[in-house]
Amino acid sequence: MRISFSPPNQLTLLRILLTPVFLAFLFSQNPVLRQVSLIVFILALLTDWYDGWVARRWGYVTRWGTFLDPLADKIVTSAALISFVILDLAPGWAVWLIVIRDFTITLLRSYSEWKGKPIDTTKFAKTKTFLQFLVIYYIMLLYVARTTEFFAQNYSQAIDALLSRTVLDILIILIAVITVWTGVLYIVGNRAIIRELYDFSNRRVTERD
Repeated sequence: MRISFSPPNQLTLLRILLTPVFLAFLFSQNPVLRQVSLIVFILALLTDWYDGWVARRWGYVTRWGTFLDPLADKIVTSAALISFVILDLAPGWAVWLIVIRDFTITLLRSYSEWKGKPIDTTKFAKTKTFLQFLVIYYIMLLYVARTTEFFAQNYSQAIDALLSRTVLDILIILIAVITVWTGVLYIVGNRAIIRELYDFSNRRVTERD
């Protein structure tokens, strides 16, 4: 697969490069840098919308972009979710269920695209992605607000209540259940294509042997 550095793919690579910047700012002891981490995270996700628009508008859709774009999304969102575990804002087991499911399905989709057998994303899966973003933004906004002097002085009790582990555990576990369930539906609904891809891979291995 030839690597293409078209404008959409450059934006996708930028999204990946922004991830360690976001993490460095988020874990900084400087409250201002934590606030900047939210801006970096939003900017990274905005590149997802913009690179898709550019690709469709100017005909830059490539196999490399089709492979890299969803992978970049999962890198950004997984980094945010794992950071919540480190910050004691989310249960680790639920986050790892989300991360493993998302990377497994994303790699499967990318492989199927590469082999010319694209697998469509269901509306339910798109809803799952929207809910994931919603929960991530919820946690990010409140966590950054808690470290901001104005909000900490005036709304600390409300923020602490909204960021209680009971509330966060319910949200993350709910997202984990929905994420795993959509993964199961995805595999079951596309089992014929997955079987073809598996048979194709086995034939290639046999031929090399």
